[in-house]
Amino acid sequence: MSSLYERLGGEKAVDAAVDLFYRTVLADGRIARFFEGVNMEDQLAKQKSFLTMAFGGPNKYTGKDMRKAHEKLVAKGLNDSHVDAVVEDLSRTLRQLGVGEKDVQEVAALANSVRNDVLNR
Repeated sequence: MSSLYERLGGEKAVDAAVDLFYRTVLADGRIARFFEGVNMEDQLAKQKSFLTMAFGGPNKYTGKDMRKAHEKLVAKGLNDSHVDAVVEDLSRTLRQLGVGEKDVQEVAALANSVRNDVLNR
């Protein structure tokens, strides 16, 4: 069975998804404020590396764990409603790129599986 990474289309697909996803996030009034002052070029690169690994592709992720990566955001008020918005934006992005619903749901489940770590619970 192929990995989610392969089913999505590999590196080019992950790159396209992350680029579109962050355009969506930055336009989303529910969560855009969490990215104020963030170097988006670095953020995109980290997210591409992380999602590649999370989807079963080559593991070249060298970033922080989920708790450390999001602790400043939790201090700014990051909560379940914000994680919900991220999952919604990610799912919408994948659908816009023509990803099948089964794979969209698998990505959403992956995102939700780290919710407690992201929220430092």
